[in-house]
Amino acid sequence: MVSTDVEAPAKKIPAGSGFSHRIIPCLDVADGRTVKGVKFTSLRDVGDPVELAIRYQEQGADELMFLDISASVQGRKTMLDVVRQVARELSIPFSVGGGISQIEDVMRLLEAGADKVSVNTAAVKRPELIREIADACGSQCCVLAIDARRRTEPTQNQYTEWAVLTHGGRQDSGLEAFAWGEEAVKLGAGEILLTSWDQDGTRAGFDLELTRRFASGLPVPVIASGGADGPKSFIDVFTSGCADAALAASIFHDGHWTVGDLKEEIAKSGVSIRL
Repeated sequence: MVSTDVEAPAKKIPAGSGFSHRIIPCLDVADGRTVKGVKFTSLRDVGDPVELAIRYQEQGADELMFLDISASVQGRKTMLDVVRQVARELSIPFSVGGGISQIEDVMRLLEAGADKVSVNTAAVKRPELIREIADACGSQCCVLAIDARRRTEPTQNQYTEWAVLTHGGRQDSGLEAFAWGEEAVKLGAGEILLTSWDQDGTRAGFDLELTRRFASGLPVPVIASGGADGPKSFIDVFTSGCADAALAASIFHDGHWTVGDLKEEIAKSGVSIRL
C-alpha cells in the first residue's frame, strides 16, 4: 500500500558523530572486462577490472563495488578468478554481486576475498536468501541491490512508485521498490544499493527523490547510484538526497574526475567526506 504522507523526514546525522559519506567506484564486469552503458544497455569496454581497482584505491576510494552484470542473465555464477585477482590488490572494503543464488555462492565469494555480497535477482525470486545470508554472515555482509525504474509521478497524497527491475535491468519484477526495500530490511539486509534505471549512465545527476525516499524511510545505509556527474551531484545526493554513500562509474572510467579531486571539491561544501 502506498503511504499518504508524502513528506518523509530527512535522515539526521548527529553532530560530532564522526560520520563521513563514502565514495564508491563501481566495476560493472562482463566477460572479464569492465564495461559501462546507459540505462543498462549499449555497453562499452572501459578497461581491465584489476587495473581499475588498483587505480581507484590509490585515488582514495572508500570502497569498491564489483558487479558481474551478465551472470544472472546468463544463468551462471560470479567469476571467482576475477574476484580473487581484484581482492588480492585491495585493502579497502570490496563488495561483489552477480550470480548469487544460494548461501554456498556467498561463502565462495567471501573465501575469494569479498567483504560483502550484493544480491538482486535471486533475492527477488527467493527473498529468504537475504535471511540466510544475514544469519550466516551478519547483516553487514548483505547488500540488497535495487534497480528502480520510475513507475508513477507523485501526487498531493501519494509517493512516487518505482518498479524493481531484475536480470540486469531487463525484466520488471512487478514489485514496488520501496515496499521491497522494507521487506528486505526486515529479512536482514544491512545496506541498500539503490540504482536509478532512469538516470543510469546519463550523468544528469542522481535521482534525489528516489534516494531520499529510501534513505529517510529505512533504518539502514543507502548507497545512491545512477546519474553521477561532478561534485554538485554528490553534494546534492548527500544533502537533499540524504544518502550515506554514492556510487559512480563513468566519471571515473572516462577520466572526468579522480576520486581524490572529487572528494576535495565535496569537502569544500562542508559535506563530511574522508580525505
